[in-house]
Amino acid sequence: MNPSIPSPRRDGILRPAITVFAALSLVTGLAYPFLTSGIAAAVFPHEAAGSLIKQDGRLVGSELIGQSFSAPGYFWGRPSATAPMPYNAGGSGGSNLGPRNPALAEAIQARIAALKAADPDNPVPVPVELVTASGSGLDPHISPAAAVYQAARVARARHLPREQVDALIKAHTDAPLLGVLGEPAVNVLTLNLALDQLSAGR
Repeated sequence: MNPSIPSPRRDGILRPAITVFAALSLVTGLAYPFLTSGIAAAVFPHEAAGSLIKQDGRLVGSELIGQSFSAPGYFWGRPSATAPMPYNAGGSGGSNLGPRNPALAEAIQARIAALKAADPDNPVPVPVELVTASGSGLDPHISPAAAVYQAARVARARHLPREQVDALIKAHTDAPLLGVLGEPAVNVLTLNLALDQLSAGR
């Protein structure tokens, strides 16, 4: 006859489970976030604070989030499909329109028409990122080619020599990380801020 196996006491099971839960909560929920945030703030203070851009003590945006520019004297960034408004950091996301969706084709055609209307004499094909939204809807960068495509329009609207605008684009083109990771990119907000400063200094 087999001896009966005693059932484990309830507190013998709960106590270790609660202890492990509390310990892991302290480590992963408090200690680790505070430690990583503290290291980031000490080593990369600008990035840890959101890569914010201030001008004359006034917050004008972040290097990480695009903004809507539509005036001919500014460089335009990638379209944004976030809701309820473009470049809404609280609602990051794409339009989720498939390549065969007529609404996507209509949106692209409308964006091409707006670019052509702003610079009708430009014979260069419109760069694709100027008429298609990014997956996040917040992309602050365009390619150097997309910036150069707009250079003539911006120079004309600002009454600036084209060479000055081209030099400004080159100065604000970020190289790939370590020279090999990613593609060259231009931050639209920082480029437009530099453009304002150039125009104000004339």
